[in-house]
Amino acid sequence: MRGLKNRVVVITGGAGGIGAALCRRMSEEGGKVAVFDLNKDAASELAAELSAHGVAARAYGVDISDYAQVQAAVADVEAKLGPIEVLVNNAGWDHAARFIDTNPQLWQKLIAINLVGPLNLQHTIVKGMIARGYGRIVNVSSDAGRVGSSGESVYSACKGGIISFSKTLAREVARKQITVNVVCPGPTETALFRDFAGEGESGDKLRGALAKAIPFGRLGQPEDVVGAVCFLASDEAAFITGQVLSVSGGLTMAG
Repeated sequence: MRGLKNRVVVITGGAGGIGAALCRRMSEEGGKVAVFDLNKDAASELAAELSAHGVAARAYGVDISDYAQVQAAVADVEAKLGPIEVLVNNAGWDHAARFIDTNPQLWQKLIAINLVGPLNLQHTIVKGMIARGYGRIVNVSSDAGRVGSSGESVYSACKGGIISFSKTLAREVARKQITVNVVCPGPTETALFRDFAGEGESGDKLRGALAKAIPFGRLGQPEDVVGAVCFLASDEAAFITGQVLSVSGGLTMAG
């Protein structure tokens, strides 16, 4: 895709399922990749893999809910790789439970990771994008934030908030040629989904039910999401901003 070669790209949750697939694809497109992940060892392993193929890649162990950590990591990326031109807010976490069975401590953790974290990244990075007059931001939300999802009340609220925030930020920075778009994966085979679905018969039953509900007849794979993200981060999408794209095999349809 046009416009990704030599771009400095930050990907949060970069060592996870979708995140690792995104890091690999961005590197294939010629980007310089900063892997942000709470798991520094996993991020380092992935960065080493990318570097072995001649890609400029660095790993950062970052708690995205900590504003100071985000600021420090961003400063190091820009010192080592150059000004950040592409930001993909991919990190997320969930815990399946009916709302009445949750508690404020869980709410705060969900909000910190799924809402405050992306705000921290954008607040820190967008200032530089504005100064340079260029930027691409892709926020990975969820179809749970568009249509709701049983057992994911607060997670859905956070993901819905990301959608609304992205549209607002897109309006605020458009004059500076910065685009802000959202990709909403449907049920996708990742470690997060496995934690949500559970193991054993109950997990298999949920997977089977979802596969039947999805028109394509299967759950998504991390690789199904990366094309949409890379497109929105590229110059192919230079005139697209404030948009929400579902990658769900047709499970949800709107337009």
